[in-house]
Amino acid sequence: MTVAVGIFAHQEERRIAACLASLPLDRPGTLFHVLVNGSTDGTVARASAAAEGRTNVIVHDLQAGGKSRTWNHFIHHLLTGDEQAVILMDGDAEITPGSIDALVTALAADPAANAAAGMPMNGRKAAAYRAMLRQDRGIFGDLYALSGPFVAAIRAADLRLPDDLIGDDGLVAAWAHTHLGPDADWVTQRVLACEGAGFLCEPVSLLHPATWRMQYKRMVNYSVRHMQNRIVSDIMGRAGPSGLPASLASLYPQWLPRLHPRGGVQGWFDRRALARMKAKG
Repeated sequence: MTVAVGIFAHQEERRIAACLASLPLDRPGTLFHVLVNGSTDGTVARASAAAEGRTNVIVHDLQAGGKSRTWNHFIHHLLTGDEQAVILMDGDAEITPGSIDALVTALAADPAANAAAGMPMNGRKAAAYRAMLRQDRGIFGDLYALSGPFVAAIRAADLRLPDDLIGDDGLVAAWAHTHLGPDADWVTQRVLACEGAGFLCEPVSLLHPATWRMQYKRMVNYSVRHMQNRIVSDIMGRAGPSGLPASLASLYPQWLPRLHPRGGVQGWFDRRALARMKAKG
């Protein structure tokens, strides 16, 4: 049995080499998939240079962007279905030494667990986020693992994330907690907080305007995600994963009248998120 690692990369020419350098590319029985999606920069070239001469590192140049769409393609079309565990991570993150071994070992030691979360290791809120993961057993899309049997169950049920969903981690965690059932089947212990696995992200710096732009886009996306979560939570509470549409935008017309901006600074981003959703609905 093997371990598969999916590295999601969109416009990551600055970070992809450091990401791949942090991975144990010589780990036996491990196949690394670099999932370059919707990119027009040099991500493919830099990933290919880092992978040169390695038969266990495959760079996929996917024309369609979107992490959830790429997640679906990876799970349903690039895996064999016989993996011991599947690691998923972002191409702008670097993982700490031993992380893959720790995630695989944690899942193998607890057959009832469907997923294991890597822990954030930098940033001013890192300690608070680690405490939250220990208590709530969520996952961050930067680094997490799914057990092989759980991935096989997703494939057997032909379940897919909505292609336009922003943020795979929240919904995947819910699937793991409920074992692909409705919210009434929630069992917190089905997701593990893996202390031996960690990731590092590029911090936002006031000295680098490029990170300001990145943070602005991120904040609007967080607002869209907040609104989408209202829709997803309703579906998961009633019908479970089988009730999810291929595209959440198909439900925007009936939901937009019920969605309103929050107060404070967040409301500014919420209004831009709602305008984006209205244009797509």
